[in-house]
Amino acid sequence: MLGFRFFVGALAIGLLFSGMPGRISGQQPGPDPVPATAATLPDAPQVQPEVPSVAPATQAAVVELQNTPAQTPAQSSSSQAPAAQPAPAKTDREKAEEQLKEQEHQRVAGVMATFNTTRNRDALPLSPSQKFRLFFKSSTDPWPFLLAGVVSGIGQANDSPHEWGQGLQGYAKRFGGNYADAFIGNFFGNAVLPVLLKEDPRYFQKGTGNPIKRVLWAASSTFWCRRDNGKWGPNYANVGGNMIGSAIARSYYPASERDVYDTITDGFTVSIEGIAGAEVIEFWPDIARNMKRKHDEKMARKAAQSGDPGAKQPEVKKRD
Repeated sequence: MLGFRFFVGALAIGLLFSGMPGRISGQQPGPDPVPATAATLPDAPQVQPEVPSVAPATQAAVVELQNTPAQTPAQSSSSQAPAAQPAPAKTDREKAEEQLKEQEHQRVAGVMATFNTTRNRDALPLSPSQKFRLFFKSSTDPWPFLLAGVVSGIGQANDSPHEWGQGLQGYAKRFGGNYADAFIGNFFGNAVLPVLLKEDPRYFQKGTGNPIKRVLWAASSTFWCRRDNGKWGPNYANVGGNMIGSAIARSYYPASERDVYDTITDGFTVSIEGIAGAEVIEFWPDIARNMKRKHDEKMARKAAQSGDPGAKQPEVKKRD
């Protein structure tokens, strides 16, 4: 009986559940009920971040910085590089040094040194050290040695002075005496006295103009010179240097030539030789141009005789 009741009760429960499948399995869990108090509460106020105030000038700087294009490293380094400084102006001493170096290449016929000559009529005055250096450069050049050798040969042929004799020993004495004469005279006439008297030891070549005026100009250079202040006056240094050199030379010349007459005569002889040298220096450019013109004409005639149509015609230059 108990088993039958259990069976009937289980069957009834099964029928009950099988009859309502949608109501048990189809139900979905709904949202939690919202309390009435929570629905009626107002929204909490939103907290805004506090922005610090910026001054107008600062705002303008920020805007300008934002609008400025970014620079590359190369542009940044170039913008920071210092501006090139202009070259400092040359001093008068530096300009005179440049002019002096140009003179040290001047020669007549490629042999005779003319370092004491300038073609620049506005040449700057030389400093004392430059005057001494110009003297030393001129005195140690091969030209004065060659000139002394030629003059010694003439003296050897004339047996003058007779006391020095002949042969190699006599020639050596004459050579030493002639070179010493030139060295001592130039030392006082082109270095010591020009420094003390503020005179320019150079010959200012005229170069153009009437030939007669040029001859007189060259001849006057022995007795007339330009001074360091730009003015012209007597050439005390040149004449005085020649006399001092002649007086000192008496110490190594034979006793027969140690009188006052010989001293003065030798001094003036050297001055006259200076005039002859100035004339050669003044007109040598004209002589060189004339020789070149004649050579070109000669070559042109030879080319014309040989029938060479491509022969170069000589250039005709106008005289200044």
